[in-house]
Amino acid sequence: MSDIVKVSDLRVTARNDMGEDVPIVHGVDFSIQKGEVLALIGESGSGKTTIALALMGYARAGCHLAGGTVTVAGHQVLSMNESQLANLRGRTVSYIAQSAAASFNPAKRLMDQVVESAMIHKVMSREVAEAKAVELFRALALPEPEKIGMRYPHQVSGGQLQRLMAAMAMITDPELVIMDEPTTALDVTTQIEVLRAFKKVVKERGSTAVYVSHDLAVVAQMADRIVVLRDGEIRETGSTTQILSAPAHPYTKSLLAAIAPKQRNAAASFEAKPSHEHPLLEVCGLYASYGIARRGAQVKCVLDDINLVIPRGATIGVIGESGSGKTTLARAIAGMVAPSEGEILLDGKRLAPTLEGRTREQFRRIQFVFQNADTALNPLHSIERILARPLEFYHGMKGEARRKRVLQLLDLVRLPATVAARLPGELSGGQKQRINLARALAAQPDLILCDEVTSALDTVVGAAILELMAELRKELNVSYMFISHDISTVRAICDDIVVMYAGHKVEARKREALALPPFHPYSHLLISSVPALRRGWLEEVGGHNPAALPALAPAGQMRGICSFLDRCPLRVDGVCNSLPPPRQMLDNGGSILCHRSESELRSIQTPLRVVEGAVA
Repeated sequence: MSDIVKVSDLRVTARNDMGEDVPIVHGVDFSIQKGEVLALIGESGSGKTTIALALMGYARAGCHLAGGTVTVAGHQVLSMNESQLANLRGRTVSYIAQSAAASFNPAKRLMDQVVESAMIHKVMSREVAEAKAVELFRALALPEPEKIGMRYPHQVSGGQLQRLMAAMAMITDPELVIMDEPTTALDVTTQIEVLRAFKKVVKERGSTAVYVSHDLAVVAQMADRIVVLRDGEIRETGSTTQILSAPAHPYTKSLLAAIAPKQRNAAASFEAKPSHEHPLLEVCGLYASYGIARRGAQVKCVLDDINLVIPRGATIGVIGESGSGKTTLARAIAGMVAPSEGEILLDGKRLAPTLEGRTREQFRRIQFVFQNADTALNPLHSIERILARPLEFYHGMKGEARRKRVLQLLDLVRLPATVAARLPGELSGGQKQRINLARALAAQPDLILCDEVTSALDTVVGAAILELMAELRKELNVSYMFISHDISTVRAICDDIVVMYAGHKVEARKREALALPPFHPYSHLLISSVPALRRGWLEEVGGHNPAALPALAPAGQMRGICSFLDRCPLRVDGVCNSLPPPRQMLDNGGSILCHRSESELRSIQTPLRVVEGAVA
């Protein structure tokens, strides 16, 4: 087999604030054979995306391709002029970005955008290109392949848009496809569909690909070989099997270790303290909607009869896909979303539904740590000022006492005192998330609502944040509500787990029982969709395509008909589409919202295999 890609002594520099060129990629060498999928993995700042973009002769703003050679299908990329590079990109080399939503023009139909590169490079007629696009839509398991091209980007889901971007990249039959974190932003159930579609198309077409990711479990399903990067240097190269089973470099070993959070992080010793009459927080019969009820206007119900109890010192995990209502639940508890029905009790006392009716003391006791620390921290304020504000607001601290407490908070989240004088833009993603957490801790809260706080972080950095949260819980007896779509993380750190789907709490169970039937059918799909850290898992795992399920009679008009009906492989015609599902208490102390009995589910379902912090 011949090499399609050969990279020799690639060097990339970036200009710092002082106008100096600083090396960020140091003499990288690798090659890719025809039909091979090579993964570039590493943390943020490791150089993986910078190297991938160099294969197209592209360097981001402030960066410069300083030296070495990059050969793609016989083209000397680094010596090409802009006109030659324009002919290379989209024809010889194509690119699938992390965020398809940001890559599509919202004003153009999908078909026009998918065939655009074929038109620009004049490799086929419009009619042939559209016919080929439909073939790709079908191969990528997109719904209504003959019609979906007539839609606009906002009319399809995120997973569908990501697959449409793959069709756009493959339309010209490029020699090399670069996939840059193409499933990172997707829910786990959507991710598995997209991975399966990507792998099928790559295999059938014999494509050569570069897969950029920090997720080794995903890489295990896609790549033949792996290049491990750190600080712009290659630390290890090997076959996927060798890297996963017998890594040689200590850094590779640390990446593998970070994938499986140790269950010791979860407070297995947690016991509800009987010294208080009421639990810390209770959510009772909560409903929330978006929109205003007007003639002809629809009101979307995003929370439907949610009941939840958070004891003192406990960590409750809330998992589910995007749109399940997880964040809305947290925002309702924090007073940022007014519920339409139900109530929230703190120490047995009813909280006002919105911030306007709550006291400063109630603000202090419930703090929110947002998903994106970049937007949560004021970029113009120093870290000291950011942390000082809650100290002033809640505790009236001033002067030297306030400064001393700021330094204590930095120490609490394992950051040096020198960080106090810096701006958020001068910190890494993990450091900013620690400041986000420190700001919440400054209030000395009883409950911290954590909304996907590790989803934007690399595996190693995310694992460090989780370790820190577990230590703080032990030291401060703070409670957490931890919102995530990462089931492995939730299982590692939470005592109880709540599963949400389309605004309903479909299941609740103890962490220890996560992998044991009976499951709600959605929970089973969600948990079994977490990639295992081994090759071949994607081919082994079962999937239920809604299109393959038998048709049911139209659902009745009763409120509360099962929201999972169209995707459920265990649905019963005449029952699931006619009656609201009952909430059943399980022998393991949990509950499910399902018509199927516990004994029925137990006889149908099998235990999921637990793999060191993950579930397979």
